Amino acid sequence: MESISQTVEFSLNFTEVHTRLLKRADGCLSVHGISYSEFMVLYHLGGAPSRMMKRVELAERVGLTASGVTRMLGPMEKIGLVVKKATLRDARVSLVELTPSGLDILENAKGSVDQAVQGFLGALTPGGFNSLNKTLKQLGASL
Repeated sequence: MESISQTVEFSLNFTEVHTRLLKRADGCLSVHGISYSEFMVLYHLGGAPSRMMKRVELAERVGLTASGVTRMLGPMEKIGLVVKKATLRDARVSLVELTPSGLDILENAKGSVDQAVQGFLGALTPGGFNSLNKTLKQLGASL
């Protein structure tokens, strides 16, 4: 096999680490009855003003298409984690609101995610972790 550039190698390594981290987080979140993607939805709604966001804005935050987030929200609404709402000004815009039950799940799930990530990143020194976190923020800001 031909050698690959450092940037391609970085991309492959980053993807592998990301995939493993998601699997670990999904495993820890299963006790709460949610996936990591659903955790991200709850997290972003929990930090939004009035715990409510436009569906398209939420989709962008969690890295899904508008239709993808709509498909995800259906089961979440069914079990009472979120509520979909229409806006009075524009019927084309739909809002998603975090319910009190969704907020409870979010608060409990944060500890599970924290444990999963701490176990995953245990090989890093505190300085290495801070450096990696800073680098990821810089990369995210440049996208």
